[in-house]
Amino acid sequence: MTTFPVHTTESAPDSARGPLEALQGAFGFVPNVAGVMAGSPPLVNSFFSAFGQFRGAGTFSPAERQVLLLSNAVANDCAWAVAFHSLEALLDGVDPDAVEALRRRELPDDPRLAALSTLTRALIDNRGHLGEGDVKAFTEAGFSGSQVLEVITGVAISTMTNHAANVARPPLEPQIGGHAWTGGY
Repeated sequence: MTTFPVHTTESAPDSARGPLEALQGAFGFVPNVAGVMAGSPPLVNSFFSAFGQFRGAGTFSPAERQVLLLSNAVANDCAWAVAFHSLEALLDGVDPDAVEALRRRELPDDPRLAALSTLTRALIDNRGHLGEGDVKAFTEAGFSGSQVLEVITGVAISTMTNHAANVARPPLEPQIGGHAWTGGY
């Protein structure tokens, strides 16, 4: 099996250092999957740019963003991302019962969060092909049609990180180790 280095701000290629430094500042550590992604400057820079738009210009609340990203991580069977987004979801105010439900591949009790999780999983499971009922259920839960497109941004971001983590299998950082998940492969 090929091993992938987990870069730090010091070991990353020059063109990949900016995103790692920003993540270090935001989280107090460089997430290991970002350290792996830094081995490909186009990947880490594309991810960082897209995530900045999703977070900075997006319309989802921090809790909704985390429900979307955690749903994606579970759908993609990405143990690293499930652990990371479990912690982030709790920090962003997602009810612990909702986090546990998502980790079990179930829906949260909150109808709005359930609709968000359902749509994001449908996009992944159906490779972007949604039925009218999928969109209708999402908008009837109070989301807009344009937020369907915003969910696609979240799925794209998750695809980059989840696939990188599934290929490289970086170790869990101590900060997220308490949220380890073994529901995947």
